[in-house]
Amino acid sequence: MVFSSNVFLFLFLPVFLALYYLTPFKWKSLTVLIGSYLFYAWWRVDFLLLFVAVTVWNYWIGIHIANAESASSRARRWVGIGVAGNLVTLGYFKYANFGVDSLNAVMTSFGFQPFEIMHVILPIGISFYIFQAISYIVDVYRGDTEPTRRFVDFAAFIALFPQLIAGPVLRYKDLADQFAERTHTMDKFSEGAARFMQGFVKKVIIADTIAPLVDHLYALDNPSAADAWLGSLAYAAQLYFDFSGYSDMAIGLGLMMGFRFIENFNQPYISQSITEFWRRWHISLSSWLRDYLYIPLGGNRHGTFNTYRNLFLTMLLGGLWHGANWTFVIWGAWHGVWLSIERALGWGHEGKVLKPVRWAFTFFLVLLGWVIFRAANVEEAVKVYNAMFFSGQWQFSDLYLESVNSLQIATLAIAYLLILMLGFKEKFGADIVRTSWVRRYAVSAILLPLFALSILKLSAQSYSPFLYFQF
Repeated sequence: MVFSSNVFLFLFLPVFLALYYLTPFKWKSLTVLIGSYLFYAWWRVDFLLLFVAVTVWNYWIGIHIANAESASSRARRWVGIGVAGNLVTLGYFKYANFGVDSLNAVMTSFGFQPFEIMHVILPIGISFYIFQAISYIVDVYRGDTEPTRRFVDFAAFIALFPQLIAGPVLRYKDLADQFAERTHTMDKFSEGAARFMQGFVKKVIIADTIAPLVDHLYALDNPSAADAWLGSLAYAAQLYFDFSGYSDMAIGLGLMMGFRFIENFNQPYISQSITEFWRRWHISLSSWLRDYLYIPLGGNRHGTFNTYRNLFLTMLLGGLWHGANWTFVIWGAWHGVWLSIERALGWGHEGKVLKPVRWAFTFFLVLLGWVIFRAANVEEAVKVYNAMFFSGQWQFSDLYLESVNSLQIATLAIAYLLILMLGFKEKFGADIVRTSWVRRYAVSAILLPLFALSILKLSAQSYSPFLYFQF
C-alpha cells in the first residue's frame, strides 16, 4: 500500500484514524502496531513474519544489553550479536543476488560455471527498519536511551507506518517520551493534514508529471546532449519532489497521530558544497551514518589520512545501503571523494553570503552523481555521460521530442522556480510563509485545490510508487 493511492486515502487512513482516536491512550500503541502491520501486509503477508522476527530479536537484545553492566565485555558482546544479526538479515535479503551475480561475472570470465541460487526477493522497507533497530540497540549500549519494557511500544516504533517504507530514519530515543505521553490537538492535526497535502501535491503534481522526461532519456539508445541534460535536470527535480514529498507526508501523518518526527530535507539544492548538501539532503540518513558509522570508524580523531578514509568509507557504504548495484557504490564513492576534497580545502562551511560559482559547481557535482544513481547499470550511465559531454548534438532528438509534451516541460520549469525561490529565501531572506495569515491563505486558496487536483490526477493513472521504495 502506498500513500498515493485511493485505497490508502479513502479506506485505510480514515478507518485507522477513526479507530486511533476512539482508542484510550494506553492502547494507542497497540492500535498503531496493528494498523502498521496491516499496512505492511498489504504488500506481502509472508514478509510480515520477517518484520516481526526482526522486532522481537532487537527487543530481546536490548533487554540483555540493559541487564549487562554498562560498557562491560558482556554488554559489548550482546550489542555485537545484535548488530551482526541485523546486518546478516539485511545482507542476505538485499545483497545475496548482487553478490552471486558479481561472483558469477568473475567466474564466467575465467571459464568456470556460474553458481545458481534461488532469486531472493527484497522485502520492502527493510533498509529503513533494520537501521532503526540497529540505532536502538546501540543507543541502549551507549546509555543514550533506556530500553523499553513495553514490547508494544518498541514494536509500534519499528512498525510506525507513516515512515515504515521510506523514512525518515527514526531513533527510539527521540520518540520514547512521545510514546509515554503526547498531545492530540486540532492545531496539530491540522498542521499534519496540511503537511500531508503538501507532500501529496509535490509527489503527484510535480514528480509524477516530470517523470516521463527522465524515463524517455534512459530508454533512448543514442540520446543527444540536449536530451541528456534536460533528462538529468528532470531527474534531480523528480527525485527531490518525490522523496521530500514522501517525507512531508510521513511527517504530516505523524502529526495527525500526535507524533513529531525530525525533518528530512532542508532545501538541499541551495547548497554551496557537497558537505552542506549532506546536511540538507536525507538528513535522517546522513546523521545516522555520521553517528553510527563515521564516528565509530574514528571520525576525525586520528589524523588527516584516517579522516579522509572514514569520510570515503562512510559514503561508500551509504551508497551501497541504497541498493545492491555497482552504480550505487560508485555514487557513494563520488560523494565520498568530494567530501574528502572539501575537508582538505576547507570548503565545507555554510555561509550566509551567496557565492554563485560555488553553488553552481556544487549543483553540477550533485547532478553528475544523480546520473549514475538513476542508471540501471554502469553502461547506461556511461551512455548518458557520453551524450552530455561528447555527443555535441545540442538539439533534441526526434525520438525524445515525440515522447515529451509542453506540460512536462512547464512543470519542470515550475519545479526549479520553486526550488530556487523557496531555497534562497530560506537561506538568505525572511521566511514569510511561516506567518499565520499567509499559511491560512495558502491552505485555503492554493493547497486545497491543488490537493483535489492531485487526487483527480491520481485516479487517472494506474500506479504511483515512490522512488525510494526500491531502497
